[in-house]
Amino acid sequence: MTSSIEPSYRRSTGLVDVLDRVLDKGLVIAGDIRVSLAEVELLTIKIRLLVCSIDKAEQIGLDWWRQDPELSMSARRLSVENDALREQVRMLEERVSALALEQKRQQSRVPRSRKAAIQKGG
Repeated sequence: MTSSIEPSYRRSTGLVDVLDRVLDKGLVIAGDIRVSLAEVELLTIKIRLLVCSIDKAEQIGLDWWRQDPELSMSARRLSVENDALREQVRMLEERVSALALEQKRQQSRVPRSRKAAIQKGG
């Protein structure tokens, strides 16, 4: 009597072969789902599924996990540093604007004082 059920060792070997092939060649599923109403984005869902070896992912140029602040500590640090630098730039721009305004005020005062000196007979 023969059994139609395949021995488990053959199935596990087949699964190992499939997994080895997927890791070697790679399997990527990526997508974004956005829900908008009247051009106002209400919800965004980012789906990224990558099944391959890290070496293969880097070889094909998929290294988004390195720049994603949610997944990478170094990217998170860079994001925080960028936010701090943007704040510093904003503060410097405000100071430059204030200095430029002050300089304009001083320049507008100089001609008035010269006019007053001329009118007094100086």
